[in-house]
Amino acid sequence: MNKSMQPVLCLIEDDEIMGESLCDRFALEGLRVDWHHTGTDALHAITSKKYDLVISDIHLPDLNGEALFEKLLAEKQALPPFIFITGYASIDRAVRLLKHGAADYISKPFDLDQLVEKICQLCPLPEIVLQASAHLNTLGISPAMRSIEESIPRLARLANIVLITGESGVGKEHVAQLIHLHTRGGAEDKPFVPVNCGAITETLLESELFGYEKGAFTGAARTHKGVFEQAHGGTLFLDEIGDMPLSMQVKLLRAIQERRVVRVGGETPIPVDVRLICATNRDLKKMVEEGTFREDLYYRVHVIRLRVPPLRERKEDILWFARLFLHQCAAQHGEASRSIPTLAERALLNHPWPGNLRELKHSIERACILSHQSALEPSAFFDEAPASQQHREEMTGDSSLAAYLHDCERKFILLALERNQWHFGHTSANLGISRKNLWEKMKKLDIQADQGRADQGRDDEG
Repeated sequence: MNKSMQPVLCLIEDDEIMGESLCDRFALEGLRVDWHHTGTDALHAITSKKYDLVISDIHLPDLNGEALFEKLLAEKQALPPFIFITGYASIDRAVRLLKHGAADYISKPFDLDQLVEKICQLCPLPEIVLQASAHLNTLGISPAMRSIEESIPRLARLANIVLITGESGVGKEHVAQLIHLHTRGGAEDKPFVPVNCGAITETLLESELFGYEKGAFTGAARTHKGVFEQAHGGTLFLDEIGDMPLSMQVKLLRAIQERRVVRVGGETPIPVDVRLICATNRDLKKMVEEGTFREDLYYRVHVIRLRVPPLRERKEDILWFARLFLHQCAAQHGEASRSIPTLAERALLNHPWPGNLRELKHSIERACILSHQSALEPSAFFDEAPASQQHREEMTGDSSLAAYLHDCERKFILLALERNQWHFGHTSANLGISRKNLWEKMKKLDIQADQGRADQGRDDEG
């Protein structure tokens, strides 16, 4: 492959929603895609054109993906890597295809980020020069948040649909606002309309999204524009999209596909032009598997995903934001800015911040209101004893150095596993140890391999 050129993929997919979503995502990654809806068309294309990689569905309207692969193998051509995707997973078929030389076999629903990662391994991407922009440091100073901020100008320029995921309070709406502010041509005269899907009852959600005509129902005294119309020409931010009922998901999908809405009580389709940014603190892929989120809508909104990590995974941002919030409080109340001494800094850094930035901001506001001191002590930030104080109290009991080191190592490995979503290969690489060594340490420290899945399940329930 010529490194100076964009890699060219052959996509074989008869599902319009899936195909369009994949094409949109690949374009953002700097990939060129030839999209074929049938196996016959793809067969002619692959025999006459050089592709760097082929992604094929198994079930096609004419010639299934496996039969296509066998035909190409029979012709003894030098084939590019093949990745098969299917909604009807079969272990026998997967083993058979992999034995015959397929690069991978993926079951739906799959994570687009993982698919792109696999493509990068099989088909190295050229270095993409991102649009230069001044670094505003509005998301934090940690590497993870700098990476997100650096990607925003490109997303604002190219992406019409973005999915932002992360725990409650991490700042998903702020990321959406930054994407909107980088809109091509400026965002001054373009609307940004946020909607919390989880805060609106099912009976009112349709009229909130699509609007209603005068007299459509009791109390509809006048015509009302929905948020799609209100956001026309700008950005519509649908927060907590995972809380949207199934009956509304199909209507949302239709509006996204057709770029038109029909008001409740109306008949005339109204064209809308919006950038759609969705956000959720839930695992949409798991919801698809459970049947509580539509698979076609999942692939439509999951073209490009930004994961905003929790505050406990980016400790560099804790004190930076704490000082920023302190400055804001001082300016708001017309007071001199407070300081955070070393002991209070340690308490802030050791706290797990389950409420993320929202909790940190409330803690700073609490300290500014309740404390009269210029240097804020740890007790000013928390209703209960801070983590650092609790830790000192624990150490005053009967504890040996060996027990303390055992506890530290266990917590450190658990944190690394959580950061890597319990992927043992990535965790061992980040820790600088072998996978075997990681397993041995987990056994010694009584860390169960299925603990991550149990913890994730509890997080989803919460």
